[in-house]
Amino acid sequence: MILGALIDAGLPLDDVRGALGSLAVDRDTLWTERVTRAGVSATKLHVRGESDASHGHGHAHPHRTLREVERLIDGSALSPAGKTRAKALFDRLAEAEAAIHDTPLDKVHLHEVGAVDSIIDIVGTVYGLDALGIDEVVASPLNVGSGTIQCAHGVYPVPGPATVRLLEGAPIYTGTQDAELVTPTGALLITGYARRFGSLPPMRLRQVGYGAGMRDFVDVPNVLRVFIGESDGTSPVARVVVIEAEIDDMNPQIFGMLMDRLLAEGALDVFYTSIQMKKNRPGTLLTIVAPPEAREALTSIVFRETTTIGVRFTEMQRECLDRETVAVETPFGRVRIKVARRDGAVLNASPEFDDCVRLAAETGTPVKDVQAAAMKAFLDAR
Repeated sequence: MILGALIDAGLPLDDVRGALGSLAVDRDTLWTERVTRAGVSATKLHVRGESDASHGHGHAHPHRTLREVERLIDGSALSPAGKTRAKALFDRLAEAEAAIHDTPLDKVHLHEVGAVDSIIDIVGTVYGLDALGIDEVVASPLNVGSGTIQCAHGVYPVPGPATVRLLEGAPIYTGTQDAELVTPTGALLITGYARRFGSLPPMRLRQVGYGAGMRDFVDVPNVLRVFIGESDGTSPVARVVVIEAEIDDMNPQIFGMLMDRLLAEGALDVFYTSIQMKKNRPGTLLTIVAPPEAREALTSIVFRETTTIGVRFTEMQRECLDRETVAVETPFGRVRIKVARRDGAVLNASPEFDDCVRLAAETGTPVKDVQAAAMKAFLDAR
């Protein structure tokens, strides 16, 4: 579905065939068909390979080792960087299989995704994203489906074990469809490429592509939609989780250590607010801002290191200015300046306070004078 969507968005099928090299046995190995899914027109990519017999007629997948798959990738016409990326994806897949089956990595056999058609899906997508010049991938939360599936080792609930392993850290949910909606191949590619998950980022839309799945559901289009565009230059909107807890019976010496621990484990910000609690007791409101995927780890730290017996959390969006650090020379020494921009325009600039304190101590100069000299040097340089 991913490769079909990229082709639907303008990736030439003949270019995909050429890039796959020895993976595509002949020109007829790959072809596309225009189909509709719940009224939506989409491109269905077909691959003639070893697993054709599996579509409703049992399983005929070969069980390749990781080394065998890598030799097939070496036979493709991907760029050196593309081959490295494809091999890294299969390494991650093999690690997931090894963990699930408690098998040494060099003994792992890749089952369904070891078939030539699945290898083509993965290698073709690596080529397609590179050929289209995609610098960043943002994905929506993933509907994994429900029900059961028949795998090489038996019947498993949806999502299957390998898919679950590959989706660790990604936001998922279950819809109404009794079907597998995220396969191991899809999970591998989405989590391997997506820098973040959430709402559609700001962009100037250039192309849209729809890749069709095998099934045609009545209530929802079984398609994967790809938006391709250029960043519009505005600051990206990202999802964060805000975790809060009130504390009124803890040794205050612990708060400093707690902040350090939370920041070290991925919190974006941690701060304390004085509050008045029940029974008119003074207390402290702990607030943590973090990526949604860090919530569980950070909550565990709060429960383990503090006296609170409960936390609350909510997800929200935040927008940040583009930030960078530049260095300027002053009569007292070099000072780093934290610069914040929006659409390329400088909106804020601030000297690094630690630098100013250090230079003030070394030269016997008031800190405010070092700050003023740093800002003058920064403005003069503009």
